[in-house]
Amino acid sequence: MPALSRYIRTNTPYEIALIATARATSNRRGGLRASAIRTTNLVTGRRMLRKNITLALLVIMSASCGADTDVTVLRVLHPHDGTHPVHHALVFMDERLQELSGGSMRVDIYTSAQLGSERESVELLQLGSLAMTKISTSILDGFAPSFRVFGLPFLFRDDAHRLAVMEGPIGRELLTSLTPFRLRGLTYYDAGARSFYLASKEVNTPADLAGLKIRTQESAMAIRMVSALGGSPTPMAFGEVYTAMQQGVVDGAENNPPSFYLTRHYEVSDYYVLDEHTAVPDILLISLPVWERLTPQQQAWVQRAADESAEYQKELWREATEEALREVQAAGVQIIRPDKAPFRAAVEPLLASFRDDPTTAALIRAIEEVE
Repeated sequence: MPALSRYIRTNTPYEIALIATARATSNRRGGLRASAIRTTNLVTGRRMLRKNITLALLVIMSASCGADTDVTVLRVLHPHDGTHPVHHALVFMDERLQELSGGSMRVDIYTSAQLGSERESVELLQLGSLAMTKISTSILDGFAPSFRVFGLPFLFRDDAHRLAVMEGPIGRELLTSLTPFRLRGLTYYDAGARSFYLASKEVNTPADLAGLKIRTQESAMAIRMVSALGGSPTPMAFGEVYTAMQQGVVDGAENNPPSFYLTRHYEVSDYYVLDEHTAVPDILLISLPVWERLTPQQQAWVQRAADESAEYQKELWREATEEALREVQAAGVQIIRPDKAPFRAAVEPLLASFRDDPTTAALIRAIEEVE
């Protein structure tokens, strides 16, 4: 197979995009956010203050470790609570890194996005103010367009195909394609497949989605997909979904089984439709400035600990998925396993448009050719 660099298209190098980091001290973020959600300057000021406080705390924490203990501390942020498979995988990574390094390195874990959102955590990595973060690869759309293909519906034939892509040459080269943006991918974490859940409408075919307001991620790909399936996409922050479904603001949403269960969205849903339209992986990123400060031996330890944590997380995810489906069904949710063929047919024009796009066509062909 030719070098995958042929298939990977990157934007302008990060040095040109460095202006984005000025969001922490400028009004641009506030202005954009204000126009989008009609908020006030007071809210904008609070967000700027929160980010400045976060940066200050990270600087203080960075200064406070090292000289006295001779321990290299890598701080990692993720958006989940302490019960999530991702958290347990990162705890495992910390344990393995301490073992491999003889106690000279460790990972400090910050849960529940307490230092910022997924997008903000990426910015902190680019600055070198935070060592690592776990995000959805959908967040990388604006940095490296190649990652956009993971949001395509029914891109993978099945779980075996998906894992073969992630763990093979394509997945590995995508991990290292982020260096122009001062990022480096360490490994992927399994995030399963996303399916629809509905408050009160049974869905067996795309026609049943017609006119339904479906919450989507704030992603152009997710919006186009729901539209292609006949629904009415409604971008919304994840934390607002429970109340929105409860009050009828949206008719449904879509996510993987563990998230559906752990967020208790099943409490406001009658149906979970396992169409498994997308399988967007998570990614564990490390700041390139932080990575380059490590010795080759330390880099090897970190990479090995990350790889082993991914294998551990994969098993945890399988168990969490089985538990989630069992528990939501016991709670009264009707689980529907529809014929996926009509769903695939409905989004085929969307897939075709990306197969014809010169920026993604070669990568899609390479993924489809993986056995």
